[in-house]
Amino acid sequence: MCAGVRHGAIQAQPRTQSSIAISTDQVNWLLINASPDIRTQLNTLHTYLQPERALRDTGIKAVLLADSQIDHTTGLLILRESKQPLELYCTDSVYEDLTTGFPVFNMLEHYCGVKRHTLPLNQRAFSVTGFEDLRITAVELWSKAPPYSPHRCSPHQGDNVGFWFADLKTGGKLFYAPGLGVIENHLIPYFAEATCVLVDGTCWTDDEMSQRGVGHKTAREMGHLPQSGKGGMIEWLNQFPQPRKILIHINNTNPILDEYSTERAILTQAGIEVASDGLLVEL
Repeated sequence: MCAGVRHGAIQAQPRTQSSIAISTDQVNWLLINASPDIRTQLNTLHTYLQPERALRDTGIKAVLLADSQIDHTTGLLILRESKQPLELYCTDSVYEDLTTGFPVFNMLEHYCGVKRHTLPLNQRAFSVTGFEDLRITAVELWSKAPPYSPHRCSPHQGDNVGFWFADLKTGGKLFYAPGLGVIENHLIPYFAEATCVLVDGTCWTDDEMSQRGVGHKTAREMGHLPQSGKGGMIEWLNQFPQPRKILIHINNTNPILDEYSTERAILTQAGIEVASDGLLVEL
């Protein structure tokens, strides 16, 4: 798919690594997952995320991590010149990974440092300073810890979470789950009650990586539910008529990136969107 974009062989938009930011006042922003492309993303969205209040300033007030994957944590190093320690929320399991197998937090101690807050689990809501109108719940998901995790083959509570955001002022409700391998019963209320869902769109088929000749693991083995097929994401999302449905965290092997593909047409018919850089969702 990347080659197709470079050579103009397909109709598709280039994309940076998956990440989102949330604001209730368009001044302070809550970054959810810090992608390796965070510098480009900050520059592209400078109207929102570069308020220029001081030297080396950004609009990012705090960071939430859904897991310890490279794609979701490497951008923390780009934020190392912050004038204050990074206000960062993660589970104990993620904290262990980021101080051992991939010691990003240890490295940041030589720069701005990290003020770490423990993410409460067991579906307990919490709030972040500066976002008092926002109630956040970390929702445990079945997925996979990264290869460098001490418990890659021994799943721990909090290895992977999604996030439920409820805006007390507007009533908007967002469920965000970029890594989702199995739809478990406790997730049903979040899908049913959401105004919008941003959900795992990594692979179209379970064997996509081997079909494309770029890997041997299936989507499910990597901790991602494919969109197509029995029990896939499309079949699941079709059960919920209420929310706006948007696929995010899309691998460069996925044919839905081609806007004229049969696979994209199937999604459109099902009322499912494909996230792109700069997408603004107002709830």
